[in-house]
This record gives sequence, C-alpha cells and structure tokens, in this order.
Amino acid sequence: MEFLIGIQGDGFVLVASDMTAGRSVFLLKHDQEKMYKMSDKLLMLCAGETGDTVQFAEYIQKNIQLYRMRNGYELSPHAAAYFTRKNLADFLRSRTPYAVNMLLAGYDDNEGPALYFMDYLASLNKVPYGAHGYGAMFTLSIMDRLYRKDLKQEEALDILKKCLAEVQKRFLINLPAFQVKVVNKDGIHDLPVITAKSL
Repeated sequence: MEFLIGIQGDGFVLVASDMTAGRSVFLLKHDQEKMYKMSDKLLMLCAGETGDTVQFAEYIQKNIQLYRMRNGYELSPHAAAYFTRKNLADFLRSRTPYAVNMLLAGYDDNEGPALYFMDYLASLNKVPYGAHGYGAMFTLSIMDRLYRKDLKQEEALDILKKCLAEVQKRFLINLPAFQVKVVNKDGIHDLPVITAKSL
C-alpha cells in the first residue's frame, strides 16, 4: 500500500514518499518518515514491513557513517547501493530476511546524480526514474511518456505532481500527503509536503 517515487534530472534526483503507516485495515499514522539520510548527498527511501524498514535502514546508515569515520571519506552512491544490496542479499539467505523495497538517491561530485531501484529480493538497477508500491502501476506510464534526461527541477516536480494526482484519482487506498526531497551537488533539501488537496 506504500508508495515511493524518484526521478533523476539534470544535476539532481527528486524523490517522494507517502507518509502513512498502516497495518491490516488500520491507519496508524499520517506523518511516518520513510526517507533516511545516509550521508550528506545520499538518501534512502524504504517501504515494506515497518520494523524491517526502520531496522535495516538504520543498520545501513550506521555502517555507512562508520565507513566515513574509518576512512575519512564517504561512499559514493554507486558503492553505497552495492553495499546495501550485498547486505540485503546476505540477510535474505539467513533466518532473518528483511522485507524492504528501496530507492537510493544520491549525488557524486565526479559522476553526478544517481537513482537506484532495489526490491526485497536484493535485485538492483540504476534507473532514470522508478517507483515502488501499487502506485507504480499508475505512474510508470506517465514517466515513460514525459521523462527526458535534461529535465530541470521544476519540470521534474511537475511530472511528480502529475504522478501523485493520478495515484489520488485511481488508487483505492487514500494517501493524503507526500514528503518530497531533492538531492543535488549542494546536498539534501526538503521541499514542501504535497497534499491530496493541493493536486
């Protein structure tokens, strides 16, 4: 029922996640944090079982910070994505697998912006845009049609709003608010929350 979305543009990655926390037929929270800051220019969006997402994201977050303290520099988005994939694959083959779907958005000073799509089976792909959850069924076709490599931030935000409006219109489940962030050469920045009423 959760929804994560990311769009890579010209020098940035724009990401959004719904803010609901539910279990079974119950809605528990309207302000759930589903984005985790891994480093100054790396952000992880997680969806899945609530305990698994928090525990796995914090485990990866602390290990990336430990790497920076030991070595004096941060992992690139590419290295962090493959580190995360290796850990998720190892846990998958243990008695304690994590049911977590992720988008990793980052910016590398040498290689530019990057967006990685990873599912709970530890399959990893670098993508120009991606989405997790049932909302992906409604939004991938919109991004297929409108995406360009040279998107500016305002254009990407416009595509994002079209995707969120489609989710509001077509999806049976109510997702009233979406947290939005952008990752670029200057770091991670919060954008205003997008509500269903504002679409």
